[in-house]
Amino acid sequence: MKTKLLVRRQNTPGSPVRVTAALTIMLLALASGHAQSVTTVTGDAGPGGNPLAALTHLSDAQTRRVSSTNPDINSNGDSRVIKEGETLVLAELTGPGAITHLWNTIAAQDPFASRSLVLRIYWDGMVKPSIEAPLGDFFGVGHGAVADFHSLPVSVSSYGRSRSCFWRMPFRKSAKITLTNEARGFGDMEVYYYVDWEKLPSLPEDSLYFHARYHQAFPATHGDYPILETKGRGNYVGTVYSVHQVKTGWFGEGDDHFYIDGETVPSLCGTGTEDYFNDAWGFRPFIGLSHGVTLYEGVFAGDRVSAYRWHLSDPVRFRTALKVSIEHKGSSVTDAGVQTSSSNERPDWVSSVAFWYQTPPVMSEEPLPPATNRVAPYRVLPAKALTFRTNPSALVTQEELGVLYAPGKPDAEIEFDFDVKEPGRYHVAAVLVLSVFSARYQPFLDGEAVGPELDLCNSGEDWTWFSFDLHDLKPGKHTLKFSGRGASPNRRTKAPPRFAFGMNSLILLRLEDMAGYK
Repeated sequence: MKTKLLVRRQNTPGSPVRVTAALTIMLLALASGHAQSVTTVTGDAGPGGNPLAALTHLSDAQTRRVSSTNPDINSNGDSRVIKEGETLVLAELTGPGAITHLWNTIAAQDPFASRSLVLRIYWDGMVKPSIEAPLGDFFGVGHGAVADFHSLPVSVSSYGRSRSCFWRMPFRKSAKITLTNEARGFGDMEVYYYVDWEKLPSLPEDSLYFHARYHQAFPATHGDYPILETKGRGNYVGTVYSVHQVKTGWFGEGDDHFYIDGETVPSLCGTGTEDYFNDAWGFRPFIGLSHGVTLYEGVFAGDRVSAYRWHLSDPVRFRTALKVSIEHKGSSVTDAGVQTSSSNERPDWVSSVAFWYQTPPVMSEEPLPPATNRVAPYRVLPAKALTFRTNPSALVTQEELGVLYAPGKPDAEIEFDFDVKEPGRYHVAAVLVLSVFSARYQPFLDGEAVGPELDLCNSGEDWTWFSFDLHDLKPGKHTLKFSGRGASPNRRTKAPPRFAFGMNSLILLRLEDMAGYK
């Protein structure tokens, strides 16, 4: 059984994306590399204009797949285990060819597994990877958080657990794909995956290699935050940008800068962080085919944001070199609500992934920070290790997946004690269970209601992150209680009235432990 560690958005998602069929086809053409002479997308554009038209023509390509499927076709055990600190080779391919699709899902006890796992892809026998990034960041969501979104080249669903990528990745001689489980003390992980690719007779001489490179600054220091610096010829095609805020206020007054072919003054200059991501007047969650904000928690210290911008119809072309950077400026606001600055540099925790095609292929020279430095200093407390009390003292089970409670009464209560060693401002969160047997519960911290009533009932079983916001805590014992509020309006008529509750872990982040805070 898979452990389902998820995140629930605390903000209302943006309006559904409405895109005309013509625009979708045009973007598909541009992203797939077939749009060499797009003149129309409403008529018969031919194989050079409409990528769907290519499906009506024969091809010499041979469709291939490598996956985690069990060699025994009758077995359902289709995952591969990655032991802590070890690397799993997902695929080794012989060219010429092109990767067309990557998919994966992970089962792990680490609530930040998507930052602990590192994806690497090596082209043509190179000893260092041309693609190197934490798994979640490569798929559009930073911080080890998970969130659903759907764009043209990358899609994430199933509460952030199902990750798909459609970037086309050609190679001449070989391709090697690995996934590393860097040790953070959470044990082994299971991975289910597909690698779909085409074996080709040959590649055009002007074929470019796909690259992706992660970078971080915890905290950001003086000057522009560097996203990419590379030498060669190619096309810049995307940015995933994540910020963990250490000050209250708007973080995004910084402008994006593109220095093309050795420029000392950038020829492409932006007007604000949200403007680069095609938003305006701040951020809010939204998704689009080529841009969006997958995670936005707000303007307080401790809040997180992740955004993506794919340059599908507007790639940044370079002939000899490219440097991409962005200012990290914004406002600062005190606890009393007084703004003390409007556009000064901020020491937020900034991370990014740059995506580009180029020739010749290049390697990641800068060492990737270890997982312990990529994840904020959260304290993860397994529910099964906490002291807890229930009323009534009905069926309670303590499993590896957490504490599960089935009181059979609508007004049941369960509370967990936890200790704080140092005073400070803490972000408090928990991974709770959503299930067809669950009910409504109100959370309390030290006797005070925190946030809205939670409806934990859904159509299946999912393990979901819930935030209970920021609290100034003193050293000593504290209690997180959940008080039953009855059946969910979503309860199925034939579901047994268990009024169930489950918790996997309690997660604390002391903001004073983040460099740059205050």
